[in-house]
Amino acid sequence: MPGRLANVDAPPYTAQALGTAVAMAAKDLQLVTDWRLDAPLEAVWREIAAPDTWPSWWRAVVAVETLVPGDANGVGALRRITWRTALPYTLTFVVRTTRVEPMRLIEGRAEGELDGIGVWTFTPSGKATHLRYDWRVSVTKPWMRIAAPLLRPVFAWNHGKVMGWGEADLKSRLA
Repeated sequence: MPGRLANVDAPPYTAQALGTAVAMAAKDLQLVTDWRLDAPLEAVWREIAAPDTWPSWWRAVVAVETLVPGDANGVGALRRITWRTALPYTLTFVVRTTRVEPMRLIEGRAEGELDGIGVWTFTPSGKATHLRYDWRVSVTKPWMRIAAPLLRPVFAWNHGKVMGWGEADLKSRLA
């Protein structure tokens, strides 16, 4: 499933976040993406753990600029990423890699036009891989903050499109 809002009720918006209920403002989104890839864990890890290569295969990623390289596992790396969306706007934000558990998990903290935490979780499934992305984010562009109470479902749809492109593009790359 390319992307979906995670168990969001009517205002004041509550969501299940990693097993804990949290209150969410209209500008906040909790999005969950599940990819099932017919590729071994090592191949999927190699692609996702190398965001500098994303523009070469993920059509939504316009540019990735490494500002700080991080340690041997990538912890501490700081990258500026520009995304193209299915709607007529782009988003640019910096992501600092905050945690890496090789072949299992990558976590990053985003700041800029979106602020929040993203976590990639990798699970082998026979010869395939289940890849989950949890994205708890707040919109920060002024027009997005103003429109968020009405456009939350549109923002979630847009995220789903961007992630759907990523899934399709990664499947093609790994084929």
